[in-house]
Amino acid sequence: MEVASAVRLPSPEPEVDAQDVPRKRERSPYDGPSAGPSKRSRRDEDEDDHRNGGAGRRPPPKPTTDDLPEDDSRLKLFQNAFSANRKLPIDDSKTRAGGAYIPPARLREMQKSITDKKSAEFQRMAWEALKKSIQGLINKTNTANIKMIVPELFSENLVRGRGLFCRAIMKAQAASLPFTPIYATMVAIVNTKLPQVGDLLVRRLIVQFRKGFRRNDKAVALSSTMFLSHLVNTQVVHEILIAEILLLLLNKPSDDSVEIAMGIMKEVGAFLDEMKPAIANAIFDQMRNILHEADIDKRTQYMIEVLFEVRRTKYKDNPVVREELDLIEEEDQITHNHTLEGDLKVEDGLNIFKFDPDYEAHEAEYAKIKAEILGEEEGSDDDGYTDASSEDEEDEEVKAMDVKDQTNADLVNLRRTIYLTIKSSGGFEECVHKLMRINLPQGLENELTTMIVECASQERTYEKFYGMIGERFCKLNRMWTDLFEEAFAHYYETIHRFETNRLRIIAQFFAHLLASDGIGWHVFQVVKMTEEDTTSSSRIFVKILFEELLASLGQKVVVERFKDPMLQDSLTGLFPTDADDQGKTRFSINFFTAIGMGVLTEGMRDWLKNNAPKPKALPEPESDSDDRSVSSRSSYSSRSYSRSRSPPFSVSVSLSASASSEILNIPFAIAVTATKTQTRLKQPTP
Repeated sequence: MEVASAVRLPSPEPEVDAQDVPRKRERSPYDGPSAGPSKRSRRDEDEDDHRNGGAGRRPPPKPTTDDLPEDDSRLKLFQNAFSANRKLPIDDSKTRAGGAYIPPARLREMQKSITDKKSAEFQRMAWEALKKSIQGLINKTNTANIKMIVPELFSENLVRGRGLFCRAIMKAQAASLPFTPIYATMVAIVNTKLPQVGDLLVRRLIVQFRKGFRRNDKAVALSSTMFLSHLVNTQVVHEILIAEILLLLLNKPSDDSVEIAMGIMKEVGAFLDEMKPAIANAIFDQMRNILHEADIDKRTQYMIEVLFEVRRTKYKDNPVVREELDLIEEEDQITHNHTLEGDLKVEDGLNIFKFDPDYEAHEAEYAKIKAEILGEEEGSDDDGYTDASSEDEEDEEVKAMDVKDQTNADLVNLRRTIYLTIKSSGGFEECVHKLMRINLPQGLENELTTMIVECASQERTYEKFYGMIGERFCKLNRMWTDLFEEAFAHYYETIHRFETNRLRIIAQFFAHLLASDGIGWHVFQVVKMTEEDTTSSSRIFVKILFEELLASLGQKVVVERFKDPMLQDSLTGLFPTDADDQGKTRFSINFFTAIGMGVLTEGMRDWLKNNAPKPKALPEPESDSDDRSVSSRSSYSSRSYSRSRSPPFSVSVSLSASASSEILNIPFAIAVTATKTQTRLKQPTP
């Protein structure tokens, strides 16, 4: 029995005949009718064209809708696609960006060319102007100017732009929550004349609170509830709405919902305690239960305790309406009754421009409404004036018997108020704002400027804080500029009464006003730089004043200011050119040269050189002492000439370093007198 081998031997390759070798394919397997164009060479194609008579390859026929079967559902789609028109170009003016940028000058020219009020272009421009005007008036509203802003607001078409007004005031209130009482007062005033505006705002605030509550948006809910709380205080909306909001927030208390409820009760708690004590008691009972039973954060518990303390102190820091914002009569108030679950329409379409075919008629209707609103305000002012005048006539005899207070107690109290206001302010802007709110009696406005200068002079060193206060007042009103200019003249005339430190600070204060153009440079007309009209104190005052001007503006600017042709009439006393008394000119030249402002004396030097009459020569000296005095005078004149660049016949116009300090003291007057009697023209020796 044979045993098979474990090693597998390779089998021999079969013999292959030449006829069995497969032929090479002439066409790729992908060159079928559905594989696209043939991959034959261009030479083969040219040969085919030659065989076909040179007609070339004919392109396949274009497909048409007839090639599709009638029952094909895509037929209509193709037909619609082929027959669809191109989209109309988008109107850039209707986009959010507003289209291409147009330079302001060209835009004004384009606006002037559009005068047809019935055209959409004119109405769109009027709409944009209305939007900007309403937004600007709301943004600049504050406690001090709300009485002036409201008439300007009524001058705009609030009926057409009520959507713009509501959107702008809601946006401004959300951005600055401390201004909420001011915005609520503005809405209350508008609501007395145009209730539809107040109603729209209340509806939008309710819907905004709903969205914020559902989305857990704390910021939106907080701003909405704060605005609604102040609208309740001003009786624009009924208090039942705020009660529903509080019950919703406290039904399932959380840290955020309790915090929002605390904010509402701080603002509206005083009103509820007075008008609806039952609602207030129910809310505080719920707060007490939350404090003892609910699982809330320590911070929230502390907020509830603070709220109870606020209620115990009768809401002294959170009144219903602040006194300065109590501008509405109770009988004029219109209250809107809305609930939290009502079907409310926000009318978002009022926020965008819509073409009005009856534009002129609607504008005429609002013009009548505006005349009625503003006319009533003017009439009420007139009635108040007549009532006041009649009361004055009736009380003439009583006023005649009034006792006049000679102790000036009112003046002392006014000065004390101004002083405490200045000292308690953290910055100059805050100080100016507080000082503007002080009711100054008529005729005592100068007390404010005097107190500012006095407070500045009582410091150890000059503080720029006071200079900024004076500058801001000068730029607020022309009246304050005139008062500070009068104060400059007053303090220059009485500067000898102040000690050196206070004198220096006063000079630095007025130098700041001059450098900042708070007061005009024509105030130098009160300065007469002569020996008779100046004292050592006034010369020190002028010296410090010029040093501060040089430090603030630079010598070049100061020289340009003093060479201004408009100021020359006011500088005749500062730079005298008196032909009758040349000593005044020499005195001024010596003074300004001593303080380092010799460049300002060039005009006086030229006047002495060209126009001044020449003094008469002295007689011959009779003694040796006179010879010594003449020689000393000539040497002094030569030294002065070398320093002052004056011609040979000029008098001494500069001083040595030791003399520059003496020019500001009283002994200088004696020295100038002696110099004036001794100095003469240098005569050429034969």
